[in-house]
Amino acid sequence: MRPAVEAVGAVGAGIDPARAPAPPPPSPPTVPIRPLRFRELLDEPFALIQAHIRAFATLGGGALVLTVLGVLGVTGLVSHLTDGSDDGTAWAAILATAAGVWLLRLVLRGTTVAIALADFGGVRYGAGAGLRAAGRRAGPLVLAQVMFSLTGIGVLLVGSLLIVTYPLALIWLSYVRARRFAVEPVILAEQAGFGVAVARSKELVQGADWSVAGLWLTQRLIFAVLAVPAFGIPFFLSDFSGTHRWAFITLLVGGLLLVVTVGEIIEATSRVLCYIDRRCTREGMDIRIPGGTR
Repeated sequence: MRPAVEAVGAVGAGIDPARAPAPPPPSPPTVPIRPLRFRELLDEPFALIQAHIRAFATLGGGALVLTVLGVLGVTGLVSHLTDGSDDGTAWAAILATAAGVWLLRLVLRGTTVAIALADFGGVRYGAGAGLRAAGRRAGPLVLAQVMFSLTGIGVLLVGSLLIVTYPLALIWLSYVRARRFAVEPVILAEQAGFGVAVARSKELVQGADWSVAGLWLTQRLIFAVLAVPAFGIPFFLSDFSGTHRWAFITLLVGGLLLVVTVGEIIEATSRVLCYIDRRCTREGMDIRIPGGTR
């Protein structure tokens, strides 16, 4: 398709298409297209992030700042309307943060998946291009995020009925998450609707359900480790700013959203890597046909 476009452009410019310069070759993907081992599925997301550090820094930083400002704005408005009530301010901060986390994850997940998929296609997306690519599939992505949240809440609520069943519920949730781990990459890469993407994800992950579930659980441990210094920063800064209500709320909300931002970018790149890995394993995506395409 691209050579044809170049030829049309050459004719329009009065250049002989036969002598028109050849289009530049696509950039090689950061991570080779082949089946990946479990350790590589843990490590390679950081290689992808490093290769697109400017795009992810712009995306994550911009989304983080806007979300923090939105949460503080809603909390401040409710606090004003309730005459500074402690309970009103606390509940406003909690609910606004929960809504901010949901929207932040939605934007970061779709955009990060788009940037990572483009990398495997030999194209380098910036934050804006990734956001536009995700926006074109906004409907299925929003529905996927809604079902993602409802599934998690439902499983954990059932598991929390008894304290001893909570670890089992977490394992169950990891299995559910694993079977739908490739939903967003399928939506963007294959232009699929939500229902088709769920069925496709389950098909791709079949045979590696518990391996992907282990990947999901391991990432939760990594995020927990990352959360320790991120949450330590607000408490450290509170020694200088004091325990004033708004200073502490700002630091606490900022620390939480920072952890969510970093964790979501890592997880979204892992979803793309898992999608590529399963397509190579089940469909031979990495096999090249002489004289043809992959």
